[in-house]
Amino acid sequence: MRIGTVERLRRYPVKSMLGEELGEAAVTERGLDGDRVMGLLDAGSGRVASAKNPRLWAGMLGFTAVLDSGGVVITGPDGREVDESALSELLGRKVRLVGERPPGAIVERAVPDEVLVHGIEEEVAITESEIGRAAPAGTFFDFAPLHLVTTSTLDAVPAEAERYRPNLVVRTEGDGYVENAWVGREVRIGPDLRLRILVPTPRCAVPTLAHGELPRSTAALKVLAVQNRLVPVEGMAALPCAGVYAQVVEPGAVRVGDAVELC
Repeated sequence: MRIGTVERLRRYPVKSMLGEELGEAAVTERGLDGDRVMGLLDAGSGRVASAKNPRLWAGMLGFTAVLDSGGVVITGPDGREVDESALSELLGRKVRLVGERPPGAIVERAVPDEVLVHGIEEEVAITESEIGRAAPAGTFFDFAPLHLVTTSTLDAVPAEAERYRPNLVVRTEGDGYVENAWVGREVRIGPDLRLRILVPTPRCAVPTLAHGELPRSTAALKVLAVQNRLVPVEGMAALPCAGVYAQVVEPGAVRVGDAVELC
């Protein structure tokens, strides 16, 4: 059953930085080619730097990472290329740019409801978790290697897709959070790619932050907190959700305009 079409493709070569728009890409069990191939480690704590803890790392969303023939290129808010040393200086903490996530790497996540109340500059409750539990070892995905969100969800908030950092934006009919119904099912995209939809994507404070030229928007989380609180994984509390995480069942290419079918 056809449920939509691929409207946009995006990848983020460095975790928690802005990424780039694509017309097509190869997808393997590791996800979209070139996605989250690098990350920053806090040299002091050894933890993965993530805008999920905005008091420390909201500034990462002012940097853009793209892939070219020479590898990952990072530019700062002024458009100039930066290296590890410049990143440390601009972010105000010594960081290391690495190409493989250390085993058991921990990421800190500010409790989103507290960030809404107190803002991003205040100290709020922090939870810690190992990232990439449903992704190949060494990768920098929060949970699974692909993230999809529908235009129905974006229209319901409403919010820009960039705030939720999806790999695929799927043009869908219908109102509300239609991808919730895909959880536990498989979808085929184009002639070859087949995905298993795992869980709804719980949202942290990241969608509320400034993303490059996009200003802060607390509505990007507040609306979800009212309209779409779900239990993403058994044992967790109900959390604001938007989009779904997926694993790759059969690899293949994906292109803007490809049909998305529910299997």
